[in-house]
Amino acid sequence: MDRDRRPRLAVWKFASCDGCQLSLLDCEDELLTLAGAVEIANFPEASSAVLEGPYDLSLVEGSITTAHDAERILKVRQQSRHLVTIGACATSGGIQALRNFADVNDFVAAVYASPHYISTLATSTPISAHVTVDYELHGCPINKEQLIELISAFLAGRKPAIAAHSVCIECKQRGTVCVMVQGQPCLGPVTHAGCGAICPAYRRGCYGCYGPMETPNMAALGREWRTLGASPRDIRRALQTFNAAAEPFRKESEAHAD
Repeated sequence: MDRDRRPRLAVWKFASCDGCQLSLLDCEDELLTLAGAVEIANFPEASSAVLEGPYDLSLVEGSITTAHDAERILKVRQQSRHLVTIGACATSGGIQALRNFADVNDFVAAVYASPHYISTLATSTPISAHVTVDYELHGCPINKEQLIELISAFLAGRKPAIAAHSVCIECKQRGTVCVMVQGQPCLGPVTHAGCGAICPAYRRGCYGCYGPMETPNMAALGREWRTLGASPRDIRRALQTFNAAAEPFRKESEAHAD
């Protein structure tokens, strides 16, 4: 890379709600420092201007749901030195991956007045199903502090210092009494940390927004939920949300099919 120029940062949107891009804008003071350290070449939520590649770091939000996007992500990968996926949609297919459990044509017919105008893939898949990904940042939406750490790490040429443990550790760190001990089903033991264990702090079970941790014991959690009175339908619905297509969540949800 030319030492006289700033690294080029690009942010790309695919099928998503834009919430992870907004997390970057929500960095406020840190964003000003970042803007001085990099050249923002593409960022749909911040500017309509698009500079031509190559890009030193591409942040990709959203899943692949159309043939057009399946082609577009290949071009993004070709132009990117490093490609990082951000958020549940990009890392596991997102809430739109619920289509993967049924016939997408039934959904299209139920939602659109003229279904024949709709062109979409039968599934919603993560970016990693189409191109090589250098790092995945989980969350729905992502944690802005983790995002700044990730960008800083890639610009410095080091590994991001982002913990891989479960939400349970975050509960311990903030002194929250385990909600499962109190009889409340919770996905915290199998969910990647990053949210700060917000829901358990209010005596509600974790919803799994950050997707599965690195080594989740899904079967053990399913058995524990059953002892707490959860039905197979309860377990299946809890796992089929933001990260429904993430492999550990998908397999365990299907194990509790009617």
